Amino acid sequence: MITTITLPQHPFGSEITTTDIIAKMQTATGWEDRYRNVIQLGKKLPQLDDSYKQDQLKISGCESQVWLHHQVVNNHYYFIADSDARIVRGLITLVLAAYNGKTAAEINAFDIDAYFDSLGLMAHLSPSRGNGLKAIVEQIKQLAH
Repeated sequence: MITTITLPQHPFGSEITTTDIIAKMQTATGWEDRYRNVIQLGKKLPQLDDSYKQDQLKISGCESQVWLHHQVVNNHYYFIADSDARIVRGLITLVLAAYNGKTAAEINAFDIDAYFDSLGLMAHLSPSRGNGLKAIVEQIKQLAH
């Protein structure tokens, strides 16, 4: 028998969408304003309970600690994630807005590179942060095979 747990709810992918985030970022006056927006989004991400902060849920390739857990309900993927770094928590929200509550086909069809380009962030992230963000995306895509 498979035990289903109910994941904690967060607004990313439902109340806060990629369209909302793109609109907010496009009104930003520069990198510092975008950075502040990302940090503010990260504050809206609920902290994971310690029971989810397990080694097998860690994303490898991230400079900071990042945990990702998922659940599939009616062919839709729901994710919860957290990090020990403020900026990474914010970056996680950008990814969750794109993928949370979507089907595998929707996840795989979404042009994440174009989305990140429209946010104007990637050029300002350190290589390790950029690689960590890509590692989170890759893990989600692997889960939604």
